[in-house]
Amino acid sequence: MKLKFIEEKAMKVVMLVTTLLVFLFVGSILYTIVKNGWGAMNWEMISSLPGGGFYIGKEGGLLNAIVGSLYIVGASTVLGLAVSIPVVFYLNIYLKKNSKRGSFARLAYDVLFGIPSIVYGAFAFTIMIYLGLKTSLAGGIIVITLLIIPIFIRSMDEIARELPQDMLNASYSLGATRYETIKVVVRQIAPGIATATLLSIGRAIGDAAAVLFTAGYTDNIPTSLGQSECSRGPPASHFASGRIFSAEQPYTRSSGKGVCRRFDIDYYCFDVEYPGTDYYEPFLQE
Repeated sequence: MKLKFIEEKAMKVVMLVTTLLVFLFVGSILYTIVKNGWGAMNWEMISSLPGGGFYIGKEGGLLNAIVGSLYIVGASTVLGLAVSIPVVFYLNIYLKKNSKRGSFARLAYDVLFGIPSIVYGAFAFTIMIYLGLKTSLAGGIIVITLLIIPIFIRSMDEIARELPQDMLNASYSLGATRYETIKVVVRQIAPGIATATLLSIGRAIGDAAAVLFTAGYTDNIPTSLGQSECSRGPPASHFASGRIFSAEQPYTRSSGKGVCRRFDIDYYCFDVEYPGTDYYEPFLQE
């Protein structure tokens, strides 16, 4: 009895120490961020686009990154819900309780749940290279949707599986169809849908690898799904050639002076005088 009491006390001490260490590390990180970055925090930072020299500490803000993230997260969340909710109802309403098909589907979604996001991005990037596609907002939305669908399905499915079978039987005994029974189930799993949505949004907005592979980056706010997030940058196939920056050529055009980095048959140009006006055009004559 005395030994058990000592073990409990020791475990409480260990838990307390580890908790304090976690708070200490997190607190030190937050303190460093606030101390060194508070001076740069202002309305301009979140309401303006990056300006000239932004990435070396000059003027501009993060509006493009904020809006781009909201576009991708919002659209992928809506699409993920639209796909996941019918799947959950099919697994729990239309299939039998211990169906082999349902068990296999749940195993498949568990496997997809555990795949790192960079694998999704690399797979999509490979397809883009094969098809000769450029990075775009639509590409980022599709990949993030595929990434969060397993999270949606498994989170909602765990709640739906806890529903008592008697409730479903009572609904059927009153003459309700399966579709009408779904309405009853929706009310019961509403907290699970909310939880799954929050988890999926957290995963989607925190992911970077898949988005960088498929949506790229731009200093501008995308205005269409087909617009390249690399600001009319080169197609994905150029990045796989191993000859991305084979040469740099100065150029002059009406917008100003800049540098063109030569690809296999094309040039990717960065305008020095007007940052954010990167463009991609066929063989620029020297």
